[in-house]
Amino acid sequence: MRVTLLTEGTYPHQHGGVSVWCDQLVQGMPDVDFDIVAVTGTGHEPLAWELPANVRSVTTAPLWGPASGAKPPRRKELRRFLDAYERFLHSILDPVYTTHFGTELYGFADLARRGLLSPALRSEPALRTLQRVWTRDYLPTAVSRPTLHDALNATDLLEHALRPLSVEPPQDGVAHAASGGLATLPGLIASQQFGVPFLLTEHGIYLRERYLGYRTGPYRWPVKALLLGFYRMLAEESYRRAALVTPGNRYNRRWEERGGTPSAHIRTVYNGVDPAAFPPAGPEPETPTLSWAGRVDPIKDLETLIRAFAIVLKELPEAKLRLFGGTPKGGEGYRDGCVALAAELGIADSVVFEGRVADITDAYAAGNVVMLSSISEGFPFTLIEAMSCGRSTVSTDVGGVREAVGDTGLVVPPREPEPMAAAALELLRDPERRARLGEQARLRVIEQFTLRQNIDGFRNIYTELLGTARWLPEGVVAVGADGPDLPQERPGTAEGRPVTSWGRRAEKLQEAR
Repeated sequence: MRVTLLTEGTYPHQHGGVSVWCDQLVQGMPDVDFDIVAVTGTGHEPLAWELPANVRSVTTAPLWGPASGAKPPRRKELRRFLDAYERFLHSILDPVYTTHFGTELYGFADLARRGLLSPALRSEPALRTLQRVWTRDYLPTAVSRPTLHDALNATDLLEHALRPLSVEPPQDGVAHAASGGLATLPGLIASQQFGVPFLLTEHGIYLRERYLGYRTGPYRWPVKALLLGFYRMLAEESYRRAALVTPGNRYNRRWEERGGTPSAHIRTVYNGVDPAAFPPAGPEPETPTLSWAGRVDPIKDLETLIRAFAIVLKELPEAKLRLFGGTPKGGEGYRDGCVALAAELGIADSVVFEGRVADITDAYAAGNVVMLSSISEGFPFTLIEAMSCGRSTVSTDVGGVREAVGDTGLVVPPREPEPMAAAALELLRDPERRARLGEQARLRVIEQFTLRQNIDGFRNIYTELLGTARWLPEGVVAVGADGPDLPQERPGTAEGRPVTSWGRRAEKLQEAR
């Protein structure tokens, strides 16, 4: 059994939630061969994980660094590219005109692998094509009067986003994307060109996080419209082509269905932890303490947590806030801003940035209450780890948090310091309730969110996808020496569910025999 695991900004070059999930997956299936294609920043990032023997290779797909030194295509090939690029841009910018996105995307892959896509996108004819398309009076971007500077910014961002197309896609096994977005590009090409089953796992909703990120981005509206249109169409193409989509929670499922994934092709597989590796944390600290664990990143919204703690401190002057976790490269400015905010609020002496901790269970044991303040999450590992350690929690109501917590913790609105502070104070003042909720939280993890359940779920999915007839583009069936292999229902369907086009094709072939 061979799986190509597709990642972006995580495993095996970064620590954090999705990286933990990837490591659990490859460590939990020592009999499965894994190849990893990792979308990274520069391609020079060191490995952050010790890879097990069943990881056969790691290929990086850097987004930044110098572009290809090749010259752009010429003459007929350039004209063909410009025609395709115009259709591609139109499909991104016009919600009504979407039919060409996938066709042109797959066509770009050949140019990318030959090193010609980047110079083609940056060529002056391509720049003029963009300027001509997004100023058409019926497109929303025209109202903002895009400038040449906008076109240069948009071209630069789009060219970098398309660089993973240059990676050689897997030609057998399963292509398993650990997130939506740019990590899906090699998997989509593998599915379209070689019939490799494409499996998409979403922990958070990549498209939603792009919307949140571009809200405060330093670009004018036409640039944001182009990039967000690209990510929207990429999400829809991923949902459409995936043999199965496996969200980490039911919240994600709603986004995926809205994006066009047939319900029969979605299976929820919850993240899991090993309860033995996250045992009860033991005695609480004597000083009232809130602890937080994760990567220092804007999506974690530490500003709201710090503001909430300032309210707590007014009621409990001896309280502490301890923040455990590293700062990703490029995130130093955000961390400095959080430190400055604590100083501005006059609470710097009570807020401690602990950095990375050797044993994450120490982070959960350090607090009476474990906090989660994110504005976007899937099914957060830090939350179920803290629950397994028997700590009570206060979490923001995002992603699959409610599914994880149930009635064993308090859930508050995101971006609102006052309700967060009130919930924290409520638990800090009631040790009996904290203890009761912590016990219930650990029991909930043992019953529903164990690592063994997660690993077994994906092993069964891999076996199913590789045990069916070979999936060729658009459901065409592979023909062997003994005649056509009859396709099964497309992976993800089952008895009692609607018959798919693959199922009808099988019935017709059976009748023909």
